Amino acid sequence: MQGIRMVKKKVKHTLELEADYDYEMIGLCSHHNDYRIIWGINELLNIQLEKKEGNFIISTPKGIISEHPYYEFNDVENFLSFFFIKNKYEGKFLIPEQKQIDYFLFILNNNLYNISSVIQKIKTLPTILAAFEFDPIEFNSTEYLIFE
Repeated sequence: MQGIRMVKKKVKHTLELEADYDYEMIGLCSHHNDYRIIWGINELLNIQLEKKEGNFIISTPKGIISEHPYYEFNDVENFLSFFFIKNKYEGKFLIPEQKQIDYFLFILNNNLYNISSVIQKIKTLPTILAAFEFDPIEFNSTEYLIFE
């Protein structure tokens, strides 16, 4: 009697992770320089966005894609942070899917601000032409945004 040889079939499992973004994303359109917009946002929201010396770097495992000037404010008391980043810099976009947006305001770990109210307030600034809320999950490029 010959032995029966059992062959195990290999089973492949695919793990799909859905990104969980811990920030609110507001797109701003303006013909003004960043420092004029920052002044208005700081006054409006009673925060202190400050220009950072280096640039906000977007990179993938293949290398750096782009760098963008940015402002940052950390609200230690409420455990949240703000980042104001120029969308287009040196011909490259922070969020290439939204080329018509001039700047993005990100609010990390937001448990304090109603975004609709923030957008309505920002729209009252004379330096702002338009303001929009975006869902980061809609854009592939947000996968590479790492806030530190």
